[in-house]
Amino acid sequence: MRATHLEEIIENILQLATTELPHDVIEGLESALLKETNPIAKSQLETILENIRLARMNSAPICQDTGILIFFLTVGTKFPLIDELEQIIVSAVRKSTEKIPLRPNAVDPLSRENSGDNIGAYIPWINWKVVKGSNLELTVLPKGGGSENACKLGMLSPSQGLRDMKKFVLDSIVEKGGMPCPPIIVGIGIGGGADICLKLAKEQLLRPLGQRHQNKDIASLEIELLEAINSLGIGPMGLGGDTTALDVHMDIAMRHPASFPVGLAVQCWAARRASVNISNNGKVNYISHEVQ
Repeated sequence: MRATHLEEIIENILQLATTELPHDVIEGLESALLKETNPIAKSQLETILENIRLARMNSAPICQDTGILIFFLTVGTKFPLIDELEQIIVSAVRKSTEKIPLRPNAVDPLSRENSGDNIGAYIPWINWKVVKGSNLELTVLPKGGGSENACKLGMLSPSQGLRDMKKFVLDSIVEKGGMPCPPIIVGIGIGGGADICLKLAKEQLLRPLGQRHQNKDIASLEIELLEAINSLGIGPMGLGGDTTALDVHMDIAMRHPASFPVGLAVQCWAARRASVNISNNGKVNYISHEVQ
């Protein structure tokens, strides 16, 4: 497999991620429209769906904020380009910024200087998981600023329990209101530590809508919190309505007896992601999108 071929594949999934939503997200928005009883909320959902249609038809970004680019890799130890993979991703991001185009969003937090190509210190951010085998599964998550600003870490007291966790989540959603451009997808991570729970929470944004956790107790909490969030009445774009969240996904890690960390990750209605599985001989299987 050639490095140029892999770079082209990554450029393609960046194009898919920023211009076409996965089918599960579109279906979730269409379902919300059918169930919505608030006329203003209905009009917002209709506008969102029309925006999605036009973006796909014109191969244009769904939102002007094309986000900070976050990659999740599950790579086999025998994947032929493992040593070059990070540089290939960086090159694909740089080229895609000009080609798609992507809005330059990599800003130095000290000087406030924009790099102009979505490349900079630790950006694009790459999450690595190395496994046995020779394949690569790659997911890109373009994360917009408005929804990222609604993410939150709660270091609860170890004497607190699930009731307090639920209150933390609901209070945080109410506090941000329409900021993250609802209807949102909510990822929740519990336990591990401050960094671990937030990483778990963000990873939950990759899960297809409607896919429940294999642990029945966690799955039950996902459904309970989804219903509770939608009862808040924040609605599409914060203008009121029946659907504030399209789904809630949760995962847990064992925690220290002295801490009870809860991470909250929020994704906007433009829940952009694209996933692909690449074999060692270059065969491509698109997971999140149907590609001719």
